[in-house]
Amino acid sequence: MLFVAAITVHDSYGSDRQQSSTAPRLPTNLPGFVGSRACGKCHIVQFKSWQGSHHQLAMQAATDASVLGNFSNAQFKSGGVTSTFFRRGKKFFVRTDGPDRAMHDYEIRFTLGVFPLQQYLIAMPGGRLQAFGIACDARSRSVGGQRWFQLYPHTSQSASDPSHWTAIDQTWNYMCADCHSTNVRKNYNQQARSYDNTYAEANVACEACHGPGSNHIAWALKSDDQKRGDATEGLTIALDERRDVSWGIDPVSNHPRRSKPRETDRELQMCARCHSRRSQIHEDYVHGQPVEDDYRVALLDADLYFPDGQIKGEVYEYGSFIQSRMFHEGVTCSDCHDPHSSKLRAEGNGVCLQCHLSQKYDSPSHHFHKTGTKAAQCVECHMPTRTYMMVDVRRDHSIRVPRPDLSTKLGTPNACNQCHIDKTARWASDALSRWYRHGSSGFQHYAETIEDGRELIPGAAPELDALIEDDRQPAIARATALMLLTRYAFFPGNRAVNVGYGDRSPLVRRAAAKALSYSDLQASIQIPASLLSDLVRGVRIEAAESLAGRSSAELPLEVSTALEHATNEYIAAQELNADRPEAHLNLALLFATKGEGDRAEAELKTAMSIDPGFAPAAVNLADLYRERGREPEGEAVLSMALRRSANDASLLHALGLLMVRQKKNTKALELLSAAARSDPSSARYAYVYAVALHDSGRANDAINVLEDSIKHHPYDRDTLAALVDWCNQMGDRSKALTYAQRLNQPGMNVGR
Repeated sequence: MLFVAAITVHDSYGSDRQQSSTAPRLPTNLPGFVGSRACGKCHIVQFKSWQGSHHQLAMQAATDASVLGNFSNAQFKSGGVTSTFFRRGKKFFVRTDGPDRAMHDYEIRFTLGVFPLQQYLIAMPGGRLQAFGIACDARSRSVGGQRWFQLYPHTSQSASDPSHWTAIDQTWNYMCADCHSTNVRKNYNQQARSYDNTYAEANVACEACHGPGSNHIAWALKSDDQKRGDATEGLTIALDERRDVSWGIDPVSNHPRRSKPRETDRELQMCARCHSRRSQIHEDYVHGQPVEDDYRVALLDADLYFPDGQIKGEVYEYGSFIQSRMFHEGVTCSDCHDPHSSKLRAEGNGVCLQCHLSQKYDSPSHHFHKTGTKAAQCVECHMPTRTYMMVDVRRDHSIRVPRPDLSTKLGTPNACNQCHIDKTARWASDALSRWYRHGSSGFQHYAETIEDGRELIPGAAPELDALIEDDRQPAIARATALMLLTRYAFFPGNRAVNVGYGDRSPLVRRAAAKALSYSDLQASIQIPASLLSDLVRGVRIEAAESLAGRSSAELPLEVSTALEHATNEYIAAQELNADRPEAHLNLALLFATKGEGDRAEAELKTAMSIDPGFAPAAVNLADLYRERGREPEGEAVLSMALRRSANDASLLHALGLLMVRQKKNTKALELLSAAARSDPSSARYAYVYAVALHDSGRANDAINVLEDSIKHHPYDRDTLAALVDWCNQMGDRSKALTYAQRLNQPGMNVGR
């Protein structure tokens, strides 16, 4: 069975193949997209350089020229399913399992990416393009390439799993389109649950970076006198931060110095639109505006970054690079990368030696390895790699000094032991101490503070506070510290927010906006007023979310008006992503906070209809039903979600609590135990399970559960308080005293 879906596209030369009836109608005076061929007529060198680049090949129609995989009846078996890749004439197909678990023939419509792997897009009903989960390894055979491989070998291959190729997490329209194509408009119809995507070009073309080109072409056709009157040359963004700039060596420090300070970061902000871990909050992008106006960039979250800021999850480059000394000294992306070919500007160490002294840094006296070997490459020490999508090796762009000493303390990776796998981190740390006796400047030294904040260490709050105030440190680290500080029950709300709300970085201001919900608004009404009227959309909508539910009586008229405007922007940001359950959950939480229960219920139901296994929506909907006296409906919601996500700890926990309320204690203990086992990273699940055990008369078992939990969560206040109480009840005064001493140490009032 072959599903066919119409995707509205605009070809590479600016002519519409099909005009979407639902495409947004822009004012006619705004610049339009003209296509890369129009650009190439004048910019011949740049156009030729772009041809064959990863940007130009980011997405292509499936043809003999673009498809790299073996479609000569090649077979690949994964998860009990044998997929067969074959051709019919000029078209490419795969026979594999569909959403109904039956085998069907599907046509490959587009290629996605080119190296080191290539994925394939299949058209499905509702205008969806789905990214197939079996990819082509485009590397050479000598390194294991030229094969088919499973991108998600460690996940369920069931069609009900979100990572299955037919499921929500593999939908190109949301997951891939915005970065792989130019001027994408999703045009999602929520009622029909369908897409009518449009784009100017299928790939990442000239105007993806330079903005719409019609006004630039009009400028080019003017006379020389008329041209002189338009300094912008008809473009919406000037990527000129490197113009008339050189790098020299400071005679005192021997360090590279920019000939003039970089006064903007337009180029980096433009690159960050795709080269960052982020979520989209606004679609009508204007080239040259801050990335946070259209996207919410991830901070140093524990699942994405190690505590020292090294890459952990798939975060791309922006969040790392803005931590680097290079960024803070004025380096831009195109100092190292040719923006048109996407290639490095020089081979090997030559990239770094564009600015750094060869005799000082490209020498065994600096790197202590044999010259000319891989180990003597700057990037091996300062930009270690991590592999994503099974075969995609990417370098960490935080360009940091190796810290094996942190590996011994925090378990973070380090470049030394990435090569010297037979040695210990202590060995590496001792070697660095012998080689570099001068120590370090303290830049990027926030790993222990971030880790302590993540673990809710009692004494971490002053350290986090100090990091927030230290504007010499990267903004992304300071913003992360502010967010971590809000988890402390004694959070000094107004103090931290007061530091952050006027910061130069939108990341720090956004964190301050998030912290508003923990602050005393009356202490300084200027803070929410400023954040709600911030120049950057991401800050405004964060403030709106934090202040949701505040009555107009609490706020001056102008602040109340700004809140209403920012709230509308927040709602619009969620509606942009109405094809995702998370957006409807966010709207539900907003409406619930505002006391609009019916609207909250409707949004939660929509979230569940999009993804029946989406646990956060199920838990919140069940809780809403509990508040409304409709407990049986809540039980049905949780039970249905568990059929899709059987091991989800939050669902098990919520249903366990529901069983407690229904006095079905045996079933409750079974579910609460399963929740605690399923997610040992949560102290709360273990604590609630232990309370249920204790209430059922199994005090010893309850203490055992908490004593096991406290090994992993040594500062959880609820756990410690329960252990003090229960050990006293059991007559074990010594243990009770030990836990009481830990509970009562300074700063132990940590958890919210």
